[in-house]
Amino acid sequence: MFTIETGLIEAQDVLLGPIDHDAHPAIESRWTHDAEFMRLMEFTTTRPLSPALVKKQYEAIEEEMLEQKTLFYFSILAREDNRLIGKALIEYVDWSSGNGYIRLGIGEAESRCKGYGSQVLSLLLRFAFDELNLFRVTAVVPAYNNCATRLFQKFGFMEESRRRKALFSDGEFWDVIGFGLLNAEWRESIAG
Repeated sequence: MFTIETGLIEAQDVLLGPIDHDAHPAIESRWTHDAEFMRLMEFTTTRPLSPALVKKQYEAIEEEMLEQKTLFYFSILAREDNRLIGKALIEYVDWSSGNGYIRLGIGEAESRCKGYGSQVLSLLLRFAFDELNLFRVTAVVPAYNNCATRLFQKFGFMEESRRRKALFSDGEFWDVIGFGLLNAEWRESIAG
């Protein structure tokens, strides 16, 4: 069985793997200075982080993964050179109901719009439904993130909720959209 600490999940151009405490903090620190990436990836107020603060976040993530078992964090690596290009999460797992939330983002600007997001989402869904045996997954997206909306719709996610004007960003209020996908729907889509 795959383990987050040692394993890799592979697609054509990307790998999902563990955190590298030596190489990754400096890279992800750079992403926290990219306002556009942070606007797409995070709903809460953010601030630029130093590599040392990112490393502390990684330690907290790994502690939560080991203790709570409700978070699965992956580093997204470019397969050609194992370079960190993003992050992907299955979080807030409710084992009694078989529910979890999916989030992903390509932090390296030059790696965006190359199909990596589709490959990552495919891997995350396989992990969520085959390895974790979740019943359903949810993705929550701000209405201004058209790329994420299209990506989730491409994979069969259905719009299930819309919190009108629930997020303030760039001087205006935006809807927050909740998308959901059931295990059975995913299995039907990959079988057909």
